[in-house]
Order: sequence, then structure tokens, then C-alpha cells
Amino acid sequence: MSALSDDDSRIPAIKSKIRVVPNFPKPGIMFQDITTLLLDPKAFKDTIDLFVERYTGKNISVVAGIEARGFIFGPPIALAIGAKFIPLRKPKKLPGEVISEKYVLEYGTDCLEMHVGAVEPDERALVVDDLIATGGTLCAAMNLLERAGAEVVECACVIEIPDLKGRDRLNGKPLYVLVESH
Repeated sequence: MSALSDDDSRIPAIKSKIRVVPNFPKPGIMFQDITTLLLDPKAFKDTIDLFVERYTGKNISVVAGIEARGFIFGPPIALAIGAKFIPLRKPKKLPGEVISEKYVLEYGTDCLEMHVGAVEPDERALVVDDLIATGGTLCAAMNLLERAGAEVVECACVIEIPDLKGRDRLNGKPLYVLVESH
């Protein structure tokens, strides 16, 4: 599902604040830069508000943000809906005991880690990131949370690149995005 279908007047303003940087970080990539969105307090607040409006009252107790840009959007959403925030980090960034989930990217492999005990069995979780491309990172995040006993309710991203078909890899798990990019 996309907020685009909601015909919300905030969406075009949010989309207009996302800068596309060609050939970054490597040739052929059209990088979706959300730092320009963060420079506009109204557009940034509208972005958070759209997610908060969607998830308020949905009995979500965990918001899991994916390093690093999921850390920007996840905490304010978690605070606003009364949930805890769990950082899902790259390897060797969290002190203490962790569980890990490796995943494949277009150009190699990566891994996400989460503290053991951060999630209780049967907690309802929302996974937040800035963008879904091929879906590998979101799948790894969902697998990590589900292995710990959480129920992943939905994934939420600011941007989706539909041509990369990441949504198809989510095994039917709902995905909510604000803007599409091509």
C-alpha cells in the first residue's frame, strides 16, 4: 500500500524534497537522498506525521529501525505511538549478546544484528527504513524479529523503487510507502 493512493496533499511536498543523485555510490545507481527532506522541518514533520497517523492505535509495541536512515524515522514514530525503539545494526556495532541475520544484496552480502532480549515473544513490530529497493534488507530485518518471537505487523518506508520489485520479496507482508521513485 502506498500513501500516494490516499491523495494526501503532503505527499507531493515530501517527494519534492527528496534529491536524486545520479551515479552514487557507484555508476548506474540513482541514489535517493533523504538528507534534503530532513533540511525542511515541515516536510520532515509531515513525513513522521503520516506514519504516526497510520500506526496510532494499532497496538504496535516495537518499532525496529534499520541502520542508518531507519534511525532517523523510527525513534520519533516509536515515541509518538508509545512503542519502544530497537536499532537493527551492522555487525559489531552493538555491545553485549546479539542475534544476527545475513542477507544478499545486489553487490554482495551484509548482516543485521539486534540485542538478545530486545524483543519479547508475541510483541507486535513495525520495521522502518528510508527506502525499499530489492527488499533484501527488509527481509533480513523481518527474519531477525520473527526469530526472536515478534510478529511483524508491517514494513514502512519513505521511498519505494517499484522497478526493483522489493515488495515481491516480502512474502506477502504489508508494506506502506509514502512516495515511489523510478
